[in-house]
Amino acid sequence: MSTDRPPLPPFTLDTARQKVRAAEDGWNGRNPERVSMAYTEDSVWRNRSEFFQGRPAIVAFLTRKWASERDYRLIKELWAFTDNRIAVRFAYEYQDEAGAWFRAYGNENWEFDAHGLMRVRHASINDVTISAEGRLFHWPAGTPRPADHAGLSDLGL
Repeated sequence: MSTDRPPLPPFTLDTARQKVRAAEDGWNGRNPERVSMAYTEDSVWRNRSEFFQGRPAIVAFLTRKWASERDYRLIKELWAFTDNRIAVRFAYEYQDEAGAWFRAYGNENWEFDAHGLMRVRHASINDVTISAEGRLFHWPAGTPRPADHAGLSDLGL
């Protein structure tokens, strides 16, 4: 038995944008258990070169990720959508344990079940070193991006 997680497919332009923003807000909160609830119990992931399945693996992955990617801030942008699939592009900034800053650029392909839970996530990501002065994402870490903060296209990313 699954609980609905609106918006539900089939997606419209507005509901696809809502789904993308909800995912961005969830990941910016950096709570692995809470984020994992947006995925089916047997969700299949490819993240860079890692392949895994299921909520426990998602929680383990995100726990490890956010322990090493400090001051994490993410912006996602809708790229395309169909009935139950959404493609996004994203960028996030983080600081590693040595204090170096990075911006990661990527694309994700998502597939949802009828309840609005993501059952497939494929992510391709590249990291670029940036200076502290080159950072563009300045809202408080661990919180959603403010509504008036520029998105990727507005930032020229």
